[in-house]
Parts: sequence; structure tokens; C-alpha cells
Amino acid sequence: MAHEFALGEIAAHLGGELIGDPSLRISRIGPLEGATPSTISFLSNPRYQSQLAQSRAACVIVAPALRDAATARGAALVLPDPYLGFARLTQWWAARTRAPAPRGVHPGAVVDPGARLGADVAIGPLAVVEADAAIGDGATIGAHCVVGVGASVGEGTRLAARVVLGHGCRIGARGIVHSGVVIGADGFGFAPVQGRWEKIEQLGNVVIGDDVEIGANTCIDRGALDDTVIEDGVKLDNLIQIGHNVRVGAHTAMAGCVGVAGSAVIGAHCTLGGGAIVLGHLTLADHVSISAASVVMRSISKPGHYSGVFPIDDNAAWEKNAATLRQLHALRDRLRALEKKS
Repeated sequence: MAHEFALGEIAAHLGGELIGDPSLRISRIGPLEGATPSTISFLSNPRYQSQLAQSRAACVIVAPALRDAATARGAALVLPDPYLGFARLTQWWAARTRAPAPRGVHPGAVVDPGARLGADVAIGPLAVVEADAAIGDGATIGAHCVVGVGASVGEGTRLAARVVLGHGCRIGARGIVHSGVVIGADGFGFAPVQGRWEKIEQLGNVVIGDDVEIGANTCIDRGALDDTVIEDGVKLDNLIQIGHNVRVGAHTAMAGCVGVAGSAVIGAHCTLGGGAIVLGHLTLADHVSISAASVVMRSISKPGHYSGVFPIDDNAAWEKNAATLRQLHALRDRLRALEKKS
């Protein structure tokens, strides 16, 4: 089903200055390149300014500095932060175009009589909600999900299909958990004895704050004794492994395939690029940024951008060392030549 909205309706939601016909009909959000006369686009990176004049978009969201360039080609919506405006537009659009999950408990779901369901919940087909679990008002539990004994899902949180929230684990309000996520599997704990491994039972839980999003097939292990903790506003991409007793500070973001080993402490407002690894029992300060594929082998006490595996260092120093490393072969040949002359 196609959806259309008046440009004026969009502008009223986002605010800012609309230059152009408010009755223009908008049927999609799209990039400048390939936009149609019913597309609303945005420009936040000056690198793509060359695409502005040629774009056929009905309207472009721009910063004040690009107001004149945008209006020279057609309608424009001028906002202080075009990228933030784009993000909020996608939320507004999704809320009006996506079919909501049917409210109520599907006949094929299994809900223990001891579970507590809030108002206006949605429990999908073949989902299981076990004894003493609590589902908050307006929460959605997708098809084939399992919410374990004593687990809790906060108000308005949405679990996509095939999510497992293990016994005793908690997620706060307004969370989004994508398919295949497992919260509360046993942490990787074993004691060596006579050439074999003795299991250490994992007795803690996982506690997740409000406004957290967790990507598909990510795993967050329960703590061995204390809880694994994910604080408010954390964003985790797909295929991330969070080990037992890890603590992730508020509003930290991790890209795909990051691995955080047990008992590491990640500060608030950190970013970890795809494939980065943090070794166990290390601490990262607030506002630390780790480049993709880096291995953190020591604790980091100062905010900054860090890269590398030989070993991790301040990013500027690492880049200098990396440049030198690329020249080692040529330097070796020169040194040998000098040695022969002497």
C-alpha cells in the first residue's frame, strides 16, 4: 500500500523553515541521487553537495548554510541539523506506514497463568511467557520468542521474532531487540581440573536499561555471580558478543561483530568499530572511540580515538607507527646495503 503525505505535514512535525509549496505530495524518503519528484531527501555531508543541483527530489532537508543552493533547485526544509531531522523523519514515517502488531495474546502463544501482562500488550504466535515473567504496558513479544521465568520486559519494548530473554533477566522501556538475540545464556566459565573443564554455574542475570537497541543474533551472557549490565541508550549492532559480568555505560554504541570478554567495563558514550575486541577485565573510560578491527589489550583511562593491534595506541601515534612499519622492508634493504659498504 502506497503512502503519501503533504510536505506541510512533514514540516510541521520537524519544525524549521519550509520554503516551497506545503501541498506537495511526498511518497518516499530517499537519497539525492535517484530521487523522484515525490521524494524528500536530505543533505548533511558537504561532500555530496554536487548532487544537490541535479537532484529531482521534491524537497531537500538542508542546513542554513545551504539554504540558497537548495532553494535554487526547488523546495527546501531548513533545519539546524539535517541528519537529526532525517532520523526523526524516518521515525515519524515508520509510525504511520508500518502495520502495528495485533494487540492481545495470540491463540497459539503459551502464557503461564503466573505471568503478569500489562495493558495493550501483543504476544505473537508460538511465543512462550513463563511463570512470574512481567510484560510491561504496550510491549510486543514476537512470534517464537521465549521470556523466561521471572524475566521482565519494559513498557513499549519490542522483541522481534525468535528472541530469547532468559530467566531472571530484565530489559527496560522502549527497547528494540531484533531477531535471533539471546539475552541470558550462560557465561563462558569453567575451572580446569586434571585435563578437563568443570562448569561454573552462572548465577547472575542480565540487566538492560531503557532505550536500548540490540541487533540480530547478538548474545549477551548472564553474569557468573553479579549481573551483566547494559545501561540506558546503548546501541548494539548485529552479531555482537557481550561476555559475562561486562558493564556497558550509557549511550555507548558498538558496530557489528564486536566482542567484549568477561568482566570488561566499557564507559559511557564510547564507540567501538566493527570487529573490535576488548579483552577481559579491562576498563575503558567514558568517551573512548575504538577503530574497527582493533584489539584492546590494556585498559584505557583517557578519552580519545584508539586504533591498532601492535599494540593499541593513541590513534595519531598509531598512524605514524603504521606508516613506518610499511617502510620496514625498504629500510632493511638500505641498512644491508650500508653494512656491505662498511
